[in-house]
Amino acid sequence: MHEFRYVGDEFYCEGVRVSDLARRYGTPLYVYSRKTILDHLTKLKKAFASLAPLICFSVKSNSNLSLLKLVTDHGAGLDIVSGGELYRARKVHADPAKIVYASVGKTRQEIADAIRYGILYFNVESIQELGVISDVAQELRKNVRVCVRINPNIDPHTHRYITTGTVDSKFGVDLETARLIFLNEPNFKRVSVEGIHIHIGSQITQASPFVAALKRALGFIDHLKRIGIVVRTLNIGGGLGIIYREEQPQTAREYADEILPLLRGRKLRLILEPGRFIVGNAGVLAAKVLYVKDTPEKRFVIVDAGMNDLARPSLYGAYHEVHPVAAPKSGKRAFLKKSDVVGPICESGDFLARDRQMPLYGCGDLLVVMGAGAYGFSMSSNYNSRRRAAEVLVSGKNACLIREREIYDDLLRHEKVVEL
Repeated sequence: MHEFRYVGDEFYCEGVRVSDLARRYGTPLYVYSRKTILDHLTKLKKAFASLAPLICFSVKSNSNLSLLKLVTDHGAGLDIVSGGELYRARKVHADPAKIVYASVGKTRQEIADAIRYGILYFNVESIQELGVISDVAQELRKNVRVCVRINPNIDPHTHRYITTGTVDSKFGVDLETARLIFLNEPNFKRVSVEGIHIHIGSQITQASPFVAALKRALGFIDHLKRIGIVVRTLNIGGGLGIIYREEQPQTAREYADEILPLLRGRKLRLILEPGRFIVGNAGVLAAKVLYVKDTPEKRFVIVDAGMNDLARPSLYGAYHEVHPVAAPKSGKRAFLKKSDVVGPICESGDFLARDRQMPLYGCGDLLVVMGAGAYGFSMSSNYNSRRRAAEVLVSGKNACLIREREIYDDLLRHEKVVEL
């Protein structure tokens, strides 16, 4: 599950006290567990071992170079969605033959850069995009392979902002459009249309939506076979949920037990694109209490981390457990009160937790926001001209700074003062 726990009254990441990390590197601070990342990657590998899939880590979930290097060194490929993520992949010398490239809005320059690097597949999301890929491939005199992202119109029962496989979504193409793409492959010069890609959403905690989407994709593959078109690759995307609160999402083994029977006997290369499942519970956000403000309605615990550091609660209403870094003494437990953990951003939507029964925090106390390894730092911003947090990777009893905290000069680095 993860390597964060109390040892006595102290909260640890693997063999390191988080309070020591906070004192050394300051707060807000993202702390990641190397063991947790590799454990979750290994669980997926073992669960799907019979089909030997290519597991492409979703870079958008956490794009820190050290974490990308960690997963690629242990056999993973990368799922990228922008030219910047391709640049990061190149910086860690990721194997281009293990890179797949999604996104509904790839530019000609991004497409050209990816072709030059020799990526495995583009996941194509429209006929126009496929035409541009063909044009650029001809200009570069390079052959390109693509998978067609189909929209199976399956409701994954997750937040609507992270639902990507229904008919009102901007992602993918309907089955009839996909059929036309396969039938018209000869018209797209230097492009080989080899596979099907599906990705129905994120933080999906049950297998049934995946099974429904996969059955629809396999039915489409069977239809293509009947008209003489062979599909070589099936990319079933990512979206596996993790534990944020009391829910019990499926394990890698439970997920595989539902998926594998549908794929046995089929000569398909399988690709998975997990992100949150690998890194979500491998990270926490440590913050320091600045002030505690009591009102007749509730208590506000004001900390030095805000919605610019962790956007998910404000953006999705997402739930993250919050724990003190030093376990509260028994006397403090008597002061449990309905509390909001809020940040310093000048927005009413700036909160990390709402309406929780929490112990009495004091100024200077440390707390951690759990499950912050995915879509935490990667979605952070400089809103309110705040500097983005530092990141630390822990391995056993060792810790290493993998991203320095920004300084004020970083905020102004690309700006100029002009007078017109």
